[in-house]
Amino acid sequence: MQRFSFNRTQTASNKTPRRINRNLIFNLIRTKQPISRADLARVSGLQRSTISLIVEDLIAEGWIVEGAVGHLPRGRRPTFLEINSRRAIIALDIHPSQTTIAVTDLAGRIITQQIVLVPDGATKALNAIVNAIRKLLAAHEDLSFDGIGISLPGRADLNLQKLIFAPNLNWPVLSLKSKMERATGLRVKMDNVANACALSEVWFGSSDGLHDLVVVNVSEGIGTGIFANGQLLRGESGLAGEFGHVQLDADGPQCACGNRGCWEVLASNRAAVAAYAQLTGTQPITFDALLKLSQKGDKHAITALTRMAENLGRGIRTICVALAPKEIVVVGDITTVWHSFGSIIEAQMKKNAFTKPPILRPAYDGATARLRSAVALVLGDDSISSDQ
Repeated sequence: MQRFSFNRTQTASNKTPRRINRNLIFNLIRTKQPISRADLARVSGLQRSTISLIVEDLIAEGWIVEGAVGHLPRGRRPTFLEINSRRAIIALDIHPSQTTIAVTDLAGRIITQQIVLVPDGATKALNAIVNAIRKLLAAHEDLSFDGIGISLPGRADLNLQKLIFAPNLNWPVLSLKSKMERATGLRVKMDNVANACALSEVWFGSSDGLHDLVVVNVSEGIGTGIFANGQLLRGESGLAGEFGHVQLDADGPQCACGNRGCWEVLASNRAAVAAYAQLTGTQPITFDALLKLSQKGDKHAITALTRMAENLGRGIRTICVALAPKEIVVVGDITTVWHSFGSIIEAQMKKNAFTKPPILRPAYDGATARLRSAVALVLGDDSISSDQ
């Protein structure tokens, strides 16, 4: 079945190829629902006959449905269109020690989610995740699932089914694809989490897909997804965007990649947790606990997160110099305290800037952006999978 591209252009013409017009109409319905055919013609600039043909195709394929009938003083009463709420997607956000699994609708709204702790051992880890997915599918038999999207914490050659670079991951995540497809019969799409989040920002966020942007995913490590000239920048073997392993301090802590002082050992969640443990002389806590302590005014937690924010800004400044994007979007739990630390990140980004700095902002609902990115992988035709 035909998917959709990540072009968010709001107008088209009757000379535009039908696939582009189809993408435009679906996105307009998704973002402005409920909307009538007449309003689609007005917003898109397409003729009503073109709108009617595309809408009928989308209805026949089950992407959209007709909803309520509107009321007008005179003339034909419009029938409103909306995304089919009975279609759903399984989204996986994979971390080294746990995986969040969610059921979402086509608009990226989370219906339900759960956390699966990943046990030691490859077979146990894979089985735990697959069994959790089976239970979710059984609990939502009223929904029609379109596929499974997986955000990976590493770079992979998905055609060769092997991880190229994933220093924080210790189990064979790529085996999930074939195992899930056999267990569920659903198509599975996977990509590096930062790449997926970049696509998600265009698909679900406020970015229009016409301007260059970089997504900085901050978690156990740091990864970046680069959306330029209307598409993802992947580089040779899919390794473009590993700014997390650019060295900022040659005398800094050892990184899992083998170098010292990489950006991610200074500015990741782990870096902030380690800084807090060093300041207090206590055992490391979770990053979520660290955030809560900072909100309660704990001075050591605030100091640890301030260091993290300063180092995030330093690394982002490197991205500004190297790529000069129009926009940089930060994804991760740090966005929940953006009101306290966002200005610190931005100040470091702008320090000694010799060009106009990009827009810097947190992802919309940054804590769940990784799950929405998995949805974008399933819906879009710009993602990659091992069966391509």
